[in-house]
Amino acid sequence: MTESLSAAVSFNPYDYDFHEDPYPAYARLREQAPLYRNEELDFWALSRYDDVTAGFRDHKRLSSANGVSLDPAAYGPHAHRTMSFLAMDDPRHQRMRSLVSRGFTPRRISELEGRITELTRQHLSAALERREFDFVREVAGRLPMDVISELLGVPAADRDRLRLLADTVMHREDGVLDVPQSAIEASIELVRYYVAMLEDRRARRTGDLCSALLDAEIDGDRLGQDEIVAFLFLMVVAGNETTTKLLGNAVYWAWRNPDELAKVLGDPGLVPDWIEETLRYDTSSQIIARTAATDLDYHGQTVPSGARVLLLVGSANRDERIFPEAGTFAIGRPREQQVASFGGGIHFCLGAHLARMEARIALTELLSRISAYEIEPAGVRRVHSTNVRGFAALPMRVETR
Repeated sequence: MTESLSAAVSFNPYDYDFHEDPYPAYARLREQAPLYRNEELDFWALSRYDDVTAGFRDHKRLSSANGVSLDPAAYGPHAHRTMSFLAMDDPRHQRMRSLVSRGFTPRRISELEGRITELTRQHLSAALERREFDFVREVAGRLPMDVISELLGVPAADRDRLRLLADTVMHREDGVLDVPQSAIEASIELVRYYVAMLEDRRARRTGDLCSALLDAEIDGDRLGQDEIVAFLFLMVVAGNETTTKLLGNAVYWAWRNPDELAKVLGDPGLVPDWIEETLRYDTSSQIIARTAATDLDYHGQTVPSGARVLLLVGSANRDERIFPEAGTFAIGRPREQQVASFGGGIHFCLGAHLARMEARIALTELLSRISAYEIEPAGVRRVHSTNVRGFAALPMRVETR
């Protein structure tokens, strides 16, 4: 039954049409093939909220050791070299995450709030003076990279270059079914940059996260250079990209739903609700890969041990079984169920609090400066990625207060 239903439903995470609007395909998967099999690309997929969230918690039977990406070049036992503890199982995962947490502390994150506000105002002031600007290029793409760079100690002069490299790592051309050469070269350049920065910190400690990671220690155990570089790579790619896309998605969908935009323009106190609805309605992180560590039974069929299993986060957040009228963007909807956007279980996103804080500050500051805005549809461009959903360009025209 599942095999015939999978054949009747088309789902290719690399397809550009799918990137433009994945939600009709997700709806068909949830209803017709909740366990989907793609023979050509060799993966299984789970699309319903209960299956996806249970999959996040089932870390023993659904392994992360081969990484979280469908791309063949990024999938396998080497994945931890760029995805750090996201591509590890316990006990390696627990050790790595515990050591990283010695530097990436809640206190260190909270202390950034004032600086995030300063950076937001700096970027917004320059953009709003012109009244017409690309929200991604001028604000959403700059702020998260600046915040990560402040954490890590990256000089301001290097940040635009690192953001371009991070974008290149994620982007996929139409029809490309693996990590392209451009992304490989960008990854190598990022790694080289962080190796050099670590060498500088070894000689001269500062108050940044790089220095803290060098000094992190639990019962004599310390992080090796490759482990620190992998975490820094994860921060600049995953931490930067997902927050950039969250901000762009929030601005875009509020504009597409004028009644909802009117809510937040009239009451900036609703910004946290705006963020949560954006995370649910059109989340940045759409698809997370796992590997079956044993035979797994779902919906009357068996996923064999060793198979790749995709957890469709974007689909889970649109499951009508959990979120009534899930296809409606509704700021302030009851938060009876947690969105799947930051994962769950032992791999719950370490940067979730930072992402929410950045988005809250950025959107609140934006609302304090403007009375209205319009998006120029002709100039809107999407990022094309199997994992991340959001905008590469989002031209905006504003009316300032």
